[in-house]
Amino acid sequence: MSSLPRQGGILLHPTSLPGPHGTGDLGAAAYHFVDWLVAAGQSLWQVLPLSRVGPGNSPYVSPSAFAGNELLIDLCKLRDAGWLSDDDLAAPPSFPSERVDYGAVRAFKEPLLRRAAARFFAGPGKTDSAFAAFCADASAWLDDYALFMALDVAHGADGALWQDWPAPLARRKASALRAAVNRHAAEVNFWKFCQWCFFEQWRALKSYANSRRIEIVGDLPIFVAGHSADVWSHPELFDLDKDGRQKTVAGVPPDYFSASGQRWGNPLYRWSAHADNAYRWWVERMRQTMTLCDIVRIDHFRGFEAFWEIPASAETAIDGQWRSGPGEAVFNAMRRELGDAQGRLRIIAEDLGIITAEVNALRAAIGLPGMRILQFAFDGDAKNPYLPHNHEADTVVYTGTHDNDTTLGWWQSLPPHAQAQVRAYLGATAESDDDMPWPLIRLACSSVAALCIIPFQDVLGLDSAHRMNQPSLAEGSWEWRFEWRWVNSRHAEKLAALTRLYGRSHG
Repeated sequence: MSSLPRQGGILLHPTSLPGPHGTGDLGAAAYHFVDWLVAAGQSLWQVLPLSRVGPGNSPYVSPSAFAGNELLIDLCKLRDAGWLSDDDLAAPPSFPSERVDYGAVRAFKEPLLRRAAARFFAGPGKTDSAFAAFCADASAWLDDYALFMALDVAHGADGALWQDWPAPLARRKASALRAAVNRHAAEVNFWKFCQWCFFEQWRALKSYANSRRIEIVGDLPIFVAGHSADVWSHPELFDLDKDGRQKTVAGVPPDYFSASGQRWGNPLYRWSAHADNAYRWWVERMRQTMTLCDIVRIDHFRGFEAFWEIPASAETAIDGQWRSGPGEAVFNAMRRELGDAQGRLRIIAEDLGIITAEVNALRAAIGLPGMRILQFAFDGDAKNPYLPHNHEADTVVYTGTHDNDTTLGWWQSLPPHAQAQVRAYLGATAESDDDMPWPLIRLACSSVAALCIIPFQDVLGLDSAHRMNQPSLAEGSWEWRFEWRWVNSRHAEKLAALTRLYGRSHG
């Protein structure tokens, strides 16, 4: 992905959009946000993973690397299709407008999704050509996902994992799987219906964005959840014991975010098994992600060079060790099937954390742009790679990411001497916080980095209470939402002016 055009964009996950049903979805507010991006002169909309959320409501710990998040389905479109009635949607519960209460949203939306599915299948649903075509096209992952979810409903009481299911199902005995498909046919069809609705709605939204010259920047997490359709259906690809339980788990050593490191708990890959089948699972996973977006941000890129292996029995990440990853081989497999005429992939490498010369060399060999975070820049070292005078053109600059505090929150947390250093770099002498985060947004826009992406919280000037994620905390993240009343015409006007000034008006 070399020779990037200069573009600007906004980071905002769809769950953060306003809407009447407790979480942002793929309905009217999403289309309105695309229109706002156009008014603000932007050409990129970056989202987080669109997958079903897992423990802690994290989209980075999903029960499927392929399936979409059913909670993002717009119920109003199901009503318009005739599968829900006006009465079904007439009196939704009172949801908080500034947070997603995932438990309450799921309790409200899932029964309505089930009602819509029942009406769909009671009509011509089973012979619907579009539904049948989707199921056929997605069968390589959809059949396993739908059966996994059906079995999880049947056997997952009290948090039971797939390893705790009856042994013939846990070990995927063919006769047991056939019997389960028949026994749980209605439940399997429900989950397939939800996936069809999600992908139809997302593709319509993406088509609208693309028609308005907005490209989608998607997100591919490097790891999946242990309790997932992926691990259950492909145990040979993961570092598991004979009972299917994790021997090791993923994480990172102590870093900027946590003094004890982060124990993510995801299963690690058995990379030799992936190599033996030419990284087929990874190629298909990337193929699926590339149908959802125009550019893919691949999370925790450094894990492909070396990853932090933590014993599953360890309570923290401190006792881990570095292990070699697959390196360029997995990307070569992707390039052969998914690259453009020059073999290039439209991928952004999330190269944050402990980055070595070997990680930088891998990224350069593949030809991927890395990320530059301005909140990491001001440590007093003029050689800091996050300072704009050290940026390179084939990079992506952010004020902060979903893992950072908002820029206003970051600024307010800085001690006076650090604030003075930021002001000195910016050439600003004002003592007031009133202008922040716009000076940092201007700095990002002016960078030589080809792509500039700003979290929407920074455009709105919001403080730490509006942070999306705090990596050291297991609960309470991923819930942030905004309200349209917070957005005024000046936000779009200021951003559009900076975009024109610094040559980021794409097309």
